[in-house]
Amino acid sequence: MLIKRKSIEKEESSRRAAAPAPAKTRKPKYAPVTLSESDGVRYLHFGTEWVQGAMRIRKPNWPELEYAQQMMAWMLWVEQPRRIAQLGLGTAALTKFCYATFPQAQVTAVELNPSVIAICASMFKLPPDDERLQVLEMDALDFVHDKANADTLDALQVDLYDATARGPVLDTPEFYQACNQVLCADGVMTVNLFGDHPSYARNLKAMKFAFAQVICLPQVHDGNVVAIAFKRAREIDLEALKTRAAQIVADTKLPAKSWIKGIAAGL
Repeated sequence: MLIKRKSIEKEESSRRAAAPAPAKTRKPKYAPVTLSESDGVRYLHFGTEWVQGAMRIRKPNWPELEYAQQMMAWMLWVEQPRRIAQLGLGTAALTKFCYATFPQAQVTAVELNPSVIAICASMFKLPPDDERLQVLEMDALDFVHDKANADTLDALQVDLYDATARGPVLDTPEFYQACNQVLCADGVMTVNLFGDHPSYARNLKAMKFAFAQVICLPQVHDGNVVAIAFKRAREIDLEALKTRAAQIVADTKLPAKSWIKGIAAGL
């Protein structure tokens, strides 16, 4: 999604004034975390016009962007998640929504850039860590390779983009195999992709190598395509999904009925 407006914040939110570390221990350099606002919506950028996430200021727990709503499509198959993880914090839209919607679930967000974590707490109303919420400053690759996380997640949401926002920064078969391994037997992963970019076909191929079944929702107007990957193959029962979608709409107001139309169109 391209927003042509000037940022209201030009510098990193938490730049450290320390002497350069030796080459072997130097921390990675990140693009500046910047913000913009329009019509009651606050946007996150990484020093460019590309939007990395959004929050409607009067509805801070609502996933404002359509693709973010579609990232919750795993709810069609997982009704009572016990553990949910988000790779790539963005504006914490999905993390906050899951935390508010599933009071019985443990919610973990993984973000490499400390400035993103800081700006989410200060400007996007991310609540502090507690017994159910944990925000980890670490590499998503390390998280999925951690044996302590194997077979623990009911739902995994992957939204890993750099400043150009044109393709996931982790997209290999090995990465998606590791994502598979952190899911429990009935676990489901959703991934944000760009349908009109070369990375799309590469990511789908890698996911299909690593997962038993992969389906995609139709591209939304911003170019995003949400892929849904299943650890075990499932029969796509449209009537059962319609019933479940109606319940999701009643409980959360997410546009789940449109997800069923998209799934049906792709069968």
